[in-house]
Amino acid sequence: MATSTRQPKKRAKRASVRPKAKSARKWSADVMKRSDALDLESGVFKKKSARQVALSLKRSAQASRRRKSTPFQSAMSMLNFEINRGGRTLPAERRRVLNQAKVELRSLFHREPAKG
Repeated sequence: MATSTRQPKKRAKRASVRPKAKSARKWSADVMKRSDALDLESGVFKKKSARQVALSLKRSAQASRRRKSTPFQSAMSMLNFEINRGGRTLPAERRRVLNQAKVELRSLFHREPAKG
């Protein structure tokens, strides 16, 4: 029986192995604070009810003079941003409430339900 004489592959070197600075990792929190889209009510995404979240987002979107798109688009964008920001670590209950808030938001703005 012959033994293999293959050499192990060399690993490619990374450009930088230093961990990122703490402030660079928290860019999404900075977006929430400094976004031109909306001035959000404090704790809006921590509300228990999907309807309360949607109503607060609607109020903020309609009152904002800095947004660049329609109130519906701005509110939905902020909601999606918060869901995506939570990623895998977002608890299932919180994800359920925020996804239901999207349905409520569509209803409040008299939009068709999402397909799919």
